[in-house]
Amino acid sequence: MKDAKVRLYVDQPLGVGQSVPLGRDQAHYLFGVMRLAVGAHILLFNGKDGEWRAEVVQAGKRAGELSCIEQTKPLQMPPDLWLIFAPIKKARTDFIVEKAAEMGAAMIMPVQTEYTNSDRIRQDRLQAHALEAAEQCGGTYVPEVTDIQKLDRLLADWPEDRNLMFCDEAEVGAAKTLGAANGEKWAILIGPEGGFSPKERERLHAHPKAHVVSLGPRILRADTAAVAALTVWQQQLGDW
Repeated sequence: MKDAKVRLYVDQPLGVGQSVPLGRDQAHYLFGVMRLAVGAHILLFNGKDGEWRAEVVQAGKRAGELSCIEQTKPLQMPPDLWLIFAPIKKARTDFIVEKAAEMGAAMIMPVQTEYTNSDRIRQDRLQAHALEAAEQCGGTYVPEVTDIQKLDRLLADWPEDRNLMFCDEAEVGAAKTLGAANGEKWAILIGPEGGFSPKERERLHAHPKAHVVSLGPRILRADTAAVAALTVWQQQLGDW
């Protein structure tokens, strides 16, 4: 069987014998950049039907067509985990989104806090980063990246059945873990570069679903904290 060295997200149904038309950008990537030709095999996923091996049946500069051969993976849903973070500098925000997608977040939610440095994001660009991360890491599900919203509004509408892992930089060195927390629905909250305000910290400590944790004896940068928090959650409650 031919090796499939390219993995691609498509927005079409996948199944045995299913034809998958390619638009200009995808055709350019596969046939202009990756130099694939008719007969080559690639892996496809759409976030719903698992992963499929497909064969190139038409290859052109501006269009092409693939044909699905067999399913190589079933749909593998990530844990019901949200990553909530305050946007930082552009490249570091991109990093957070990419690593969250790789590490199994089901939803990625930028929020505006009192000390957030940036109150605007390009949701479509961040969603594209999440999609590319899913292509690279072998995932069959692409997490949704939501538009930015205010933290206080998110907390006001917090669902009663979702736990909140609150990573508080003021708890540096405190021996706090998630312990034996119950519930399958979780969210991780990472603060901005300037930290949480006293008012926000007080509200979060009083939140009925909050589990306050420390990420170690040193204050971490926001992008480092996101990866560390996802690792802690995965190690204790995730799908490793």
